[in-house]
Amino acid sequence: MKTPRLPIALQQAVMRSLRHLLQLACEKLALLFAEPALVYQQRGTAAGTAWLEKWEIHLNPVLLLENQQAFIDEVVPHELARLLVWKVFGHVPPHGKEWKWMMQEVLGVPARRIHQFEIDSVRARTFPYRCGCQQHHLTLRRHNCVLRGESEYRCVRCKSLLKPGDYSPS
Repeated sequence: MKTPRLPIALQQAVMRSLRHLLQLACEKLALLFAEPALVYQQRGTAAGTAWLEKWEIHLNPVLLLENQQAFIDEVVPHELARLLVWKVFGHVPPHGKEWKWMMQEVLGVPARRIHQFEIDSVRARTFPYRCGCQQHHLTLRRHNCVLRGESEYRCVRCKSLLKPGDYSPS
């Protein structure tokens, strides 16, 4: 899928939100933080990711276009909080008590770990595989690794090797 071109006004709205939240954090924490880079290249079903060491926020342009205000209200603070927590507390669980505190008390946003956006437009094609107990769906990348003999995958439940094909209980 080709990455859509985002309207300048939408990119500016995202940046305004980021700057507002960053200023709020600087004031409430009495610390200075550099402005993180925004990268609109997140793919798949993730709305965004925080790249801690690079001090970047990667955003999914497809989901942003489809869920503009909700994305700005939820995803931008979520990923900024991840960066801020890393700077203030170091390596801690990604959505632990520090992140919840940062979201709610510092940024004033409800702490939700996952988005509720419709993802049909970004869902990757999957391939059916089976084990002894259930059906699995492997991504194109993992499917190709199996075909090339580079990887094999096991079910975490029954530990048997995944085989291509639909599941049919014995």
